[in-house]
Amino acid sequence: MSRPAAAVLFAWGRLGAQATGRAASALVIVDVLSFSTAVAIAVGQGAAIYPHPWPAPDIQAFADARDAALAVPRHQAGPEHPWSLSPASLLRGPLPPRLVLPSPNGSAIAATATSRHVLAGCLRNATAVARWLENHGSGTASSPAAIIAAGERWPGGELRVALEDLLGAGAIIAAFSPDRTRTAEAAAAEALWLACAGQVRELLASCTSGQELSAAGYGDDVTLAAEHDTQNVVPVLRGAAFQNDIPGANRAGDQG
Repeated sequence: MSRPAAAVLFAWGRLGAQATGRAASALVIVDVLSFSTAVAIAVGQGAAIYPHPWPAPDIQAFADARDAALAVPRHQAGPEHPWSLSPASLLRGPLPPRLVLPSPNGSAIAATATSRHVLAGCLRNATAVARWLENHGSGTASSPAAIIAAGERWPGGELRVALEDLLGAGAIIAAFSPDRTRTAEAAAAEALWLACAGQVRELLASCTSGQELSAAGYGDDVTLAAEHDTQNVVPVLRGAAFQNDIPGANRAGDQG
């Protein structure tokens, strides 16, 4: 007996987004530490977030053309440039109405995605994202949704599989209705999330990316990223910017 066509797909990185984007009506970019978490927090405060690859020589011109502020790398943030990829820095606000938030992983993938719907998903808004997709007709056999774990980079540029993104993707997949057929890869990501949900804070703190951030003094970013379903926001790429697609949704830090 043939297996029904899958409604929920899962893949890794830029190449996975390109491959699944040909079949999927929606892509969800999951970069838990930290692009997707930062986007969820920022759009929850009403900001429009422009993704862009990093590094890139044209990035200041890109921001200027959109009358947007430019987020800088964490270690360069200061009084004149207070915004960075750090989710904690975005909570200290106030935020500019338009902000370019570059990164080499999640933001770069989002900036080049071609699916009809492109969303930013993380642990904080996992259920809100899955519900939005179902309510907008995505996540069916004829209109699949692809959940993309962004991953990190090894020094040579190769994809480094990231536990935090696998857990974030699994949390989103687990929030889909049980009758939505998952690919084997999506089902495995979901199973990992269900097995590990009770210890997600400990796992994010001890995974490679979490340890790197904490060692650099950004432990608060790891703590914020590990919070599950604390925001009822759905960042959707409209034109070139992510904007919250749930009117009147709760702001960052409020229970959703």
